[in-house]
Amino acid sequence: MIEPHPSGGYILEELRVGMTAEKRVTVTEARIAQFAEASDDFNPVHMDAAFAARTAYRGRIAHGLLSASFGSAVVGVILPGAGAIYLGQTLNFHKPVRIGDVAVARVTVATIDEAAARVVLRCEVHVGDDLVMDGDATVRVPRRRRPAKAD
Repeated sequence: MIEPHPSGGYILEELRVGMTAEKRVTVTEARIAQFAEASDDFNPVHMDAAFAARTAYRGRIAHGLLSASFGSAVVGVILPGAGAIYLGQTLNFHKPVRIGDVAVARVTVATIDEAAARVVLRCEVHVGDDLVMDGDATVRVPRRRRPAKAD
C-alpha cells in the first residue's frame, strides 16, 4: 500500500504495475445529501426512507456514483494523485451501499503505456468482505513535475 507522494502526485516514471492505494470513507446521511445536491439526483431510493422501504433494496441506498467517486478520490489525491486526468472509466455495481457502511476504495496500477503517458487503474470498492463496485479507469499522468514557484 502506498502513501500520497510528497509532491502531491506520482509522475509516469515513478509508477509500477501493482502499486496500490486505498481510502476508507464512511457513508453518511450528509454525504448522500451533498452528493444529491451536487449531481441533482434526488431519486427517492436515495432520499426517502418510506419509498425506499418498498423497493427491492428494502431501505435507502447510496448513489452508485457516490461509491465510484471514492475511487476517483484515490486517483486524484493518492495514486497517481495531483495532475492525473481521467480519460475514461468503466463501472460495475454489484451490491448496494447503505448509510453507516464503511467503503474502502482500492486502486491498483494495472498497465502503463509510457508512449502515451497513460495508465489503466483497476478500481474496486468494498464494504467489509463484499465487492460493491469495480471497474477500470484510464488516466493521463504527467511525465515530469512543474518546478516550484518562487516567492
